[in-house]
Order: sequence, then structure tokens, then C-alpha cells
Amino acid sequence: MPADRRTRFALIGTGARSEMYIQAILETHADVATLVGLSDTNPGRVEHYQGVIRELTQSPDSSIPTFQPENLTAFVRDNSVQRVIVTTPDYTHADYIVEVLEAGADVVVEKPLTINAEGCQRITRAVEQTGRSVVVTFNYRYSPRNSALKEVIQSGALGTITSVDFSWMLDTVHGADYFRRWHREKEKSGGLLIHKASHHFDLVNWWIDDVPERVYASGALRFYGDQNATERGLGERKDRGTHDGAATDPFALDLRDDPRLEALYLKNEHHDGYRRDQDVFTSGITIEDNLALVVDYQRGPTLSYSLNAHSPWEGYRVSVNGTEGRAELEVVERAAVSGSSDKKNVVDPSATPVSEDDQVRRNGERLIVQRHWEPATEVTIHNGEGAHGGGDRLLLSDLFNGPGEDPLGRPSGYIDGLSAVAVGIAGNESLATSLPVRIPELGLGMDLRRTP
Repeated sequence: MPADRRTRFALIGTGARSEMYIQAILETHADVATLVGLSDTNPGRVEHYQGVIRELTQSPDSSIPTFQPENLTAFVRDNSVQRVIVTTPDYTHADYIVEVLEAGADVVVEKPLTINAEGCQRITRAVEQTGRSVVVTFNYRYSPRNSALKEVIQSGALGTITSVDFSWMLDTVHGADYFRRWHREKEKSGGLLIHKASHHFDLVNWWIDDVPERVYASGALRFYGDQNATERGLGERKDRGTHDGAATDPFALDLRDDPRLEALYLKNEHHDGYRRDQDVFTSGITIEDNLALVVDYQRGPTLSYSLNAHSPWEGYRVSVNGTEGRAELEVVERAAVSGSSDKKNVVDPSATPVSEDDQVRRNGERLIVQRHWEPATEVTIHNGEGAHGGGDRLLLSDLFNGPGEDPLGRPSGYIDGLSAVAVGIAGNESLATSLPVRIPELGLGMDLRRTP
């Protein structure tokens, strides 16, 4: 090992999500981590981040060694890499995770862990055979509002949990964005039940400290896509959002309006042909935009979950029922797309807060607890600085410094990742068969059920 005692990281997948990790390693956590390699199938995006690195280090000659994705194993071994951060498209996660583990390093992977049962089997087998670790970065656990709800449940104030009702609304900016990118193809993302909702299923699993067992799902593509556009008479449309006149189309993402997206994607699409700004009403979309699930848990609670990807506002509502009372969390992240004073291409309002002029629905969050035969009380939520109410900062601290004492159990491993995607994998099978699906029968490579 080199004399430098900092943990040696490599990163594969230099899309938009990777910047958070690069910045954390080079700035906030430079005392404990060092970045020794970058890789992507698109050389232009790698070079973009070399420029970002030069800015962060304020050194015009600074650069990070790069490698081709097909040389991952050799790079890990030849450069004494200890951990690899995987921020590639979802369908590649299993391949890279298994390769890194077998090469002798640990893995940090963006959610979801993987998109299907076969990927789960391979990852589980690799973890068992190598003894290496996999961390899935579920940053929503660290968001103060979600942590506050966990504290309420864990305190016993609600008694034994009997059911959870969870509704997630994605608006016509953020929700639409999943229908512009590679996420629109289920074979690449697993659909919103995997790519997006694995966050939500992990929250429920963690909140109630239980294991999902059976899933029944219903859903369809009812708003986006060419067939829906034709039925609603939307007329002829451009095949991409970056075009003259895009400003008048509320569903167009003009990459020229966002310097970061332009630099990462528009200027580099000649390398691989990838278009970040496809029209949401074209053909080729194979994922659903309206989804509903019923999930039964091992110890008895039932989750009813819904997701809508074309809502006029963005946020979520959670109600947790117990034998002693009820907790209700409501979060409004963008009150109205039409009332936004920010550019319409601020895609994720939880990561980049926006402000509105809407006078009826206001951005904010509220956690109410009401025990039986008692008046309701409001729980104060203490937010920090940065994205997701300071949650990303807390996650990165655990990731690079090692988790400390955490009574809420927020750090997550690959079994948490398995439990989250298990619901989505079962949900996708239920969508295909119109039947309920038992998670233990999926063949994930591990029985998630706990011994009583």
C-alpha cells in the first residue's frame, strides 16, 4: 500500500450524480479520501470532470488518472484501489459491483442496487464469496424530516405499526425527466418502481424496521408517450427538447438553458449519440407513469403506495398507523410548476430548492403526531444546510469517515438495497402477470425474512 493512509477511491460513471462524490473527496473529506481514478464510456464527460477537478483544486495542471470501463479490474488491482463508487446507469450496476468485489475492493453504489432478480443473485453470491462490502447510498434516510418520522416510530409513541399509506407526487418537470433519458426504457432502469421508488421502499422498510413479503401492483403509461399524445391531440412535436422555440413548450428540456447539462451531455453526445433531452411524448417509452402497490410485511403491517409522475406539484404524504395512534408527514417540494420563479429546468426541487408564488399550496414540511384520545401535536423538524435538508452532507460524512453511533440506523448496506429493490422487482412481475407476487419466491439469492 502507498504511504498515504487515506482511502483510495476510483469512480466509474461520470454523469451528473458523480459530482457530489468528486467534490466531497477533493474538498470536505480530502483528509480521509483520495480520488485515484475516473472512468466512463463517454470520454467527453470524463474530460468535463477533469475541468471540474482543476477548478476545485485551483490547479490548472491537476488531473486524475483515467481508465476504460473494460479495464476496471486491472485498474483496481494495479492502483491499490480500496473502494469504487459506481454512478453508472442502473442496468450496469450488477456487472460493475461484482467485478469490483472480485477485484478486491469494496463498493459504494447509487440506488438502486440493481434492477432484477438475476442481478441480486450475482451480487449476493459475490459478497458471500469475497467478504467485501457494498454500501447503497440511500440519502433520503438522512433527510431531517424522514429521520424525524423514524424517531417518532422508534419511540413507541404509535404503538405497534399496523399500516402505512405513502403517496409520492412527481411534477411535470421532475417527473417528466424520467421519460426523457435512458430511464424511459424498463430494461435499463427497471421502471420507476426500481429507479425511483426503491428510495421510498427503503424508507418504509427502515421506518417500520420490517421486511416486505408480498406485493400486488397495478399501473400503466397513461400520460407520457406517443399514444397518449395522439389521444389528447397534442399534434406534431420535436423529437428532442433542445431546439428553437423550446421555451414555449413546458415539456421541453433545452440543454442550452443549463450550462452544466449542456457541458455534460449536449457537447458530448457526438461520442455516443446519447440524447439527454428526448421528447416525453415520443415512442419507445416502456415504463409506467401511474403506479399503485399493496405490500404485506413479515410482522403484519400493510403498505399502500402510489406514484404519479405528472402531478402539478411535487412532494409526498406519508401516514403511519399504529395501535396507539397515527403520524402524518406532508412535504411540498415544489408547490406549482407554473408559479415557479426559477428556470423550468430545475429538475429536482429536493436537491435544488425552488420558490413559488402560489398562494394556496406552500413549499414546506409538517410532521403531525396524534395518539388515541389526545390532541394532535406537531414535531419540529431541524434542517441543516445543503441538499435534502442537509441529508446529503450527513450521508457523505458517514460514507467517508465511517458511520458513528447512530440510534436511527441510517447507514445502509447491500441487504437494505436488496430489500428495497425486492419490492420493485416483485411489483414489476405483478404488473406483468396481474397477480400478487411473494418476494421469497423471486430467487434473490437470499431469504430476507427474519427469524422470529
